[in-house]
Amino acid sequence: MHSSDDPWYDALASGWGESDGTEAPEAGPPVAGDVYLEVQRSAAFREVRRRYRRFVVPAVVVFLSWYVAYVVAATTAPELMARPVAGAVNVAMVAGLGQFLTTFLLTWAYARHARLRRDRAALELRWETQELTRVAQGGVG
Repeated sequence: MHSSDDPWYDALASGWGESDGTEAPEAGPPVAGDVYLEVQRSAAFREVRRRYRRFVVPAVVVFLSWYVAYVVAATTAPELMARPVAGAVNVAMVAGLGQFLTTFLLTWAYARHARLRRDRAALELRWETQELTRVAQGGVG
């Protein structure tokens, strides 16, 4: 883009709109980024994050420990994993199926926890954020 194509070139080149540093900046409506920072600093947002972490951190630790125990047992104790449980089904098969069962159980528990402990508060934050953003962008308050 050439300077002749830029409608703001002459204004900026002449110093229009530039501050000489003696004037205080105008306090305008908050920009959308400020709205998100304000919401992020709010007690309601911190509470949603706290509830999320109180479920996710222990769940991840338990699930990864269970998975690592399965892998370690499979590699270091093959005689244990080969022990028959019922017919052709051995300990390794039961533990492997247990991994799948644990995954589905964890998914169900996460969805239930989110629905009961976080969804309502997160939805309220979402509506508040959208309203504040709309006002910040010049909408009606």
